[in-house]
Amino acid sequence: MRRVIQVLFVLVIIVLGYLIVESIMEPIRFNQEVEVRERATIDKLIDIREAQKAYKDIYKKYAGSFDTLIAFVDTGSFTLIKAIGEIPEEWLDEMGFEKARERALKEGKIMREPFQVPVKDSLFSAAYEASSMNLVPYTEGVKFSMESGELLTTSNLTVQVVEVAVLYDDLLNGMDPQLVVNYKDERMKIVGFEGVKFGSMEEGTLTGNWE
Repeated sequence: MRRVIQVLFVLVIIVLGYLIVESIMEPIRFNQEVEVRERATIDKLIDIREAQKAYKDIYKKYAGSFDTLIAFVDTGSFTLIKAIGEIPEEWLDEMGFEKARERALKEGKIMREPFQVPVKDSLFSAAYEASSMNLVPYTEGVKFSMESGELLTTSNLTVQVVEVAVLYDDLLNGMDPQLVVNYKDERMKIVGFEGVKFGSMEEGTLTGNWE
């Protein structure tokens, strides 16, 4: 009987030790997984932000849907100007670059020739998969929310605004529910939003809440 009690005592110690180690390791594993998911999500949001900036440069507003933005990345192009010819060195020495360029243009020493550069090649690469731009990493088909529009500032200026986001309920789905709740509360206190996003519909900014 004494031998049985000793064995049971050892088993209890082993189980308690395991539970203690697990109680320490579980939050560590949680934080590591959160970091991986957030990093992949932020990388996606940075791509979306660059695409929106390029879209606004051309159309003077932000894309209102991912269908529009994806089509722009896949098929859109920038018009750039290439200078052909040379400005005489003596003109540069005599009057500086700006005035020398104006004179060279007037007298035909240089010419401006427009050419097209694909948006995808310029911003990313020819192999970039724009069709998945709207999908949140580590989720089963969850899409980023996106809203764009105009905002009238207190100075009576109309500015273009956009906001792209994903909530932690979606990004961290499948992870420990209580740890997710705790993390959401912590991020809400720090950045005022229970998720990852850039931009705002309330002010003219493209800053990400991870920056």
